[in-house]
Amino acid sequence: MSIMTSQQALADALAIEMRRDPSVLMFGEGVATKRAELLAEFGAGRVRNTPLAEGIIAGTAVGASAFGLRPVIDLLFAPFMCFAMDELVNSAGKLRFLSGGQFSFPLVAMAMTGGGWGIGPHHNHNLEAWFAHAPGLKVVMPSTPADAKGLLAAAIRDDNPVLFFSDIGLAFASGEVPEGEHCVPLGKAALRRPGGDVSLVSYGKCVDTCLAAAETLATQGVSAEVLDLRSLKPLDEQAILASVRRTGRLVVVHEASRTCGVGAEVAALASEAAFDSLRAPPCRLTGPDAPAAASFPLEQAFAPSAAAVAAAVGRMLEGGGTVADAAAVA
Repeated sequence: MSIMTSQQALADALAIEMRRDPSVLMFGEGVATKRAELLAEFGAGRVRNTPLAEGIIAGTAVGASAFGLRPVIDLLFAPFMCFAMDELVNSAGKLRFLSGGQFSFPLVAMAMTGGGWGIGPHHNHNLEAWFAHAPGLKVVMPSTPADAKGLLAAAIRDDNPVLFFSDIGLAFASGEVPEGEHCVPLGKAALRRPGGDVSLVSYGKCVDTCLAAAETLATQGVSAEVLDLRSLKPLDEQAILASVRRTGRLVVVHEASRTCGVGAEVAALASEAAFDSLRAPPCRLTGPDAPAAASFPLEQAFAPSAAAVAAAVGRMLEGGGTVADAAAVA
């Protein structure tokens, strides 16, 4: 094990996968500048900067994948993916189906998302649910450096297009990371803390929020289970249902907007498939349906806090039902 930040873990995964497989290449906005060590080792033929033209970058990646390469592209910030929606959704996500399964289209599109740097709404917008809704695409968002490395390796090896979202607030968070090759299977959630009274289901930086809330709840005699989705599509439905059936209560927490978010899908799954186990209505605690603020204090208030999560659980245990409004600050 080595101690790395999430950014270092991603660089480690890229280097290992590029050494392992010569068909892996990386291009995008500033990648050769930001990852000079990859450029030095693999050369300009496999690591190169591009113009700031997201549609062209993504379209080139689709073409490269069709010809047997495994491109990794960096589009910097999640909102910039709006300029590549046709290439990612209409081409990358659909071409394998349109070929009748005769061809694979392996590519990874990376982008940073979420609050933490005060960069305003044109750079901070959690769009992961958009892409989870698009057929043919896989979507991941790690919460730890180890998972950042493992999920990126698995995404590169997958024969389908994968959207890889890095939470900005976790970019320089450090943790233990396995050395050498390390893969985390796509579609497998991680149980971060066992519990018996309520399931806190989350991903990205809000996993740490849930863990902090669980610590607070433990002092109040409440045993909270924390499940880290890691992969938003495919979703680990078995892990979610197993947790809900153990605890009988569900609180889904994420920074992305509430309406039609990942939390809605998780809550619907629990209601449809584990209704008999529920002792209270599922609850969603999310960011508001509003653009993110550039002000750092307002940006921090945008995301659910540990205190708000603990308070939501308290209301649920008292029979108060669901949380009516998003991003409650307690």
